[in-house]
Amino acid sequence: MEMKIPLPKEEDGPCSYCDMSRLCLPAGLPQSDLLQLEHIVGSRRAVPRGEFLYRQGDPFTRLYAVRSGHWKTVQRGQGGCLVTGFQMAGDLLGLDAIADGSHGCDAVALENSEVCEIPFGRLQELVAALPALLEQFHRALSREIRRQQAALYLLGNARAEQRLALFLIDLSARYAARGMPSERLQLRMSREDIGAHLGLTMECVCRLLARFRKEGWISLTGRHLTIHNSAQLAALADGAGQDSLA
Repeated sequence: MEMKIPLPKEEDGPCSYCDMSRLCLPAGLPQSDLLQLEHIVGSRRAVPRGEFLYRQGDPFTRLYAVRSGHWKTVQRGQGGCLVTGFQMAGDLLGLDAIADGSHGCDAVALENSEVCEIPFGRLQELVAALPALLEQFHRALSREIRRQQAALYLLGNARAEQRLALFLIDLSARYAARGMPSERLQLRMSREDIGAHLGLTMECVCRLLARFRKEGWISLTGRHLTIHNSAQLAALADGAGQDSLA
């Protein structure tokens, strides 16, 4: 007999009380479906800055919904390291591992962060029974595919300044989707990480940020970046592919 998992208490932070539920799997679910999803969501897991949630090659058993904090995913190979993406609250980690049952990248916390663990076997059973959850899961997969397609287009077609401008525009859009000021960004990732994501050197990223600041489009203090002219950044990014990564 399948073990019944009790409903989470309010203080445990179930989906119903999570500020990011509108961006995660619970988005748009009727209350009855939401309660069933909450039954299978496992424990919340805190991960300190710089620690791994999982490593490339680890067996895949669960997805992780980012509850708080920022992450990077890193694919390692003979040619070096590629930062495949940056994740924040409301995103799902581990979707890439569904295909072959093992993680294809490392997931590293960029600050003290927290995730909700979702056992994938249990999720599969629930998705098969709840059409609304199946639709929402397909949306999550589609967003991930679009994100990867946009990244590939960026690396193959855009000039260096276009890549960075589009990165900032997309990051701003993701902030806005989470109810945060879209013009005030906190770059939790390093300049080196940004370069490894955009196919640029760290020196190139620093030069371009200095140029954007000189033009008056942004101001930058440490990792606090303020966008002053989003229209100019968008114009620069035009033609580089502007699918939102929110």
